[in-house]
Amino acid sequence: MRKMILIMAILAIARITFAQETSEKVYLSTKESLSTRKAPQWYNDAKLGIFIHWGLYSVPAWATPTTTPDKVTDWRAFYKSNPYAEWYLNSLRINGSPTQTHHEKVYGKDYDYYNFSDTLINQAKQWNADSWSTIFSNIGARYVVFTTKHMDGFTMYPSRITNPFMEKEKINSPLDFTGELCQSVRAKGMKFGVYYCGGLDLTFNQSPITNLWPDLFESMPKSLAYTAYADCQVHELIHRYKPDILWNDVNYPKNGDFLGIFSELFNLNPQAVTNDRWNQYPEMYNFTTPEYQVMDSIVAKKWETYRGIGYSFGNNQVEGDEHLLSSEELIHLFIDIVSKNGNLLLNVGPKADGTIPENQLKRLTDLGEWMKINSEGIYDTHPYVIPSAVLNDETQVRFTQKNEDLYIFLLSAPKNNSIFIPNCKISQSSKILLFGKTQESLSFSSVVNGIEIKLPKNMDFKYAKMIKVTNLSK
Repeated sequence: MRKMILIMAILAIARITFAQETSEKVYLSTKESLSTRKAPQWYNDAKLGIFIHWGLYSVPAWATPTTTPDKVTDWRAFYKSNPYAEWYLNSLRINGSPTQTHHEKVYGKDYDYYNFSDTLINQAKQWNADSWSTIFSNIGARYVVFTTKHMDGFTMYPSRITNPFMEKEKINSPLDFTGELCQSVRAKGMKFGVYYCGGLDLTFNQSPITNLWPDLFESMPKSLAYTAYADCQVHELIHRYKPDILWNDVNYPKNGDFLGIFSELFNLNPQAVTNDRWNQYPEMYNFTTPEYQVMDSIVAKKWETYRGIGYSFGNNQVEGDEHLLSSEELIHLFIDIVSKNGNLLLNVGPKADGTIPENQLKRLTDLGEWMKINSEGIYDTHPYVIPSAVLNDETQVRFTQKNEDLYIFLLSAPKNNSIFIPNCKISQSSKILLFGKTQESLSFSSVVNGIEIKLPKNMDFKYAKMIKVTNLSK
């Protein structure tokens, strides 16, 4: 404990010194000082991020693909047959769970989960961070969030903070996966974020979580030892990587160093953002995080849907194509989110050796090909006066806006060659363009309460089509 307190003191001094040397604005670890900070614009404009869940759970890579959390009606059943492969250790501790049965059959009843660390490190030796960052850059992602410590407590970097219950070799990676990815992602011009599970650590609590309420919240370590441990690791992450996003999960110890963490982060990286999963100081959050859910309408407060391509975040070898979003569903979901002022943090669950499964890669590739043509109507946009409309032939439409230009997304090919767009006022200099392999000018006319646009016959349609209306009338 003395060692932890000393480390925290040193970090606090370094935080203030560094801020004074490098930043015009110094944020003190007070609510008054931190409340003066404005959220950076880059996150609002980015729209697409990649989430990565890679850890010890990637070795067994097993869960029961039952459902997604937005459709749960029985949380006890959900946790016993948990579709999240990254929850493998918790599922393993639940008597009679499918994961426990699987584990005993494949590895043996007494096989320690933390023995997977040797397998992970050995299999990941050929992993190359550039292979990931190239893929993510090619699909149009503007930020990447990497899981540095999930609920099992294993760190994907060589943490120097001593875990009081685990040997260093079992709980800390000797390889700095986080640092390698951070460097590679930033070299590709993307922002880099770190995920940290601040509210749960199964090395500090042996009781499995079997229900959302009250089990999940009662399982959060409440000791001063865990608070100091979590504080030191978060400060460590901030100093090592100066993250652009600090993505905490499942709350944070109530007596944690919230203000010290936020001030240190913003002084070391003035352009950093934080999510809402701290359960303290909500005025400090830059965005909210609905899980597998999309807002029903435009929400002024910035939000981010985060979800897997399938039912799990960690790689799950049981998942097939039927459990994953199709490429069309993924692209429609993304457009819908952006139209309502959201970002999509799309998760990738690599195998233990760091390779991305083919069925996930196919979706990413298709999204990237679509973005190469249509990203103008995605990046740097804001919501239109309405997020959506339904044409007379029941075609679903979504909208975004950038300056005086409107972007119209058709989610299916209209049955008619003429479409009516409501609530749209054009000017004398307006033009309308259809995006595809080339841009095609479209004929249009102003009508009561909107505009009528003529579409080409036999329009090439794949996933979603974008139309740009320039110079809207003010």
